[in-house]
Amino acid sequence: MAMRKKRRFRRVRRFKGQTINRMIPNIITVFALAAGLTAVRYAIAGEWKYAVIAILTAGVLDALDGRMARLLKSASEFGAQLDSLSDVIAFGVAPAFVVYLWVLQGSSDYGWVAALFFTVCCALRLARFNIMSESPAYAYNYFTGMPAPAGACMAILPMVLSFQFGDFVTTYPFLIGVWLVLVAGFMVSRLQTYSFKRLKVPHGYVLAVLAGAGLVVAALVTNPWLTLSIIAGIYLVTIPFAIWTYKRLEAEAAHIHAEDREAKDAVGVSESPILLHKVPRD
Repeated sequence: MAMRKKRRFRRVRRFKGQTINRMIPNIITVFALAAGLTAVRYAIAGEWKYAVIAILTAGVLDALDGRMARLLKSASEFGAQLDSLSDVIAFGVAPAFVVYLWVLQGSSDYGWVAALFFTVCCALRLARFNIMSESPAYAYNYFTGMPAPAGACMAILPMVLSFQFGDFVTTYPFLIGVWLVLVAGFMVSRLQTYSFKRLKVPHGYVLAVLAGAGLVVAALVTNPWLTLSIIAGIYLVTIPFAIWTYKRLEAEAAHIHAEDREAKDAVGVSESPILLHKVPRD
């Protein structure tokens, strides 16, 4: 009986690479970077409202890329470094340059100093954040210093106010330069701000929060500059409360740790370390 010859099938090599799904977070980050640079282009052309919209768009995209990376399980060191580079340009270089061209260019050299100081502080804030791997467990819902996207929004807040209330905001460019320096200093400070990313909503308030979100969207469509001014004002009001609640939690944790140490010393047991958790991304 003749033996059948086995057919040899040529194995087709599969193309090795990343799937589109895994690239989506980095694509969003690149879009945020492009939006920040586009704000500079609009500022050079004197189209201030479009410049502000571009920076705000970069902020929205920055809020999405990290979530998409975790959702698609595609977080990587490359993505983290790209995100930091994008943040420096979109939230450090772009806002400073836009505000400088808007009102500080005609002033003396202090205008450029304020813009440069803001960019440097943004870069320092991001560099510090990149090396912070852990923080105390009670700091779960807090950022150290103002996050870069929030700092960018605060930097362009005078522009938003001028769109809504008139050009009287630009009467004193020196004050806008001082405001830029204050925001920059807050970014690199050790003061706390709320991190709303991990805020949990009780089940009984979910519908109310969704209805409120719809109301905010409707307000943004109807009167965007007034709505943005109110949102920025609310954010500024939360900062003192964030500092106060953090200090209270810090004191409570120190008190509990001291009591635990005294109890363990009494029985000759080594003290347990303070619980730590990973620092959330901006």
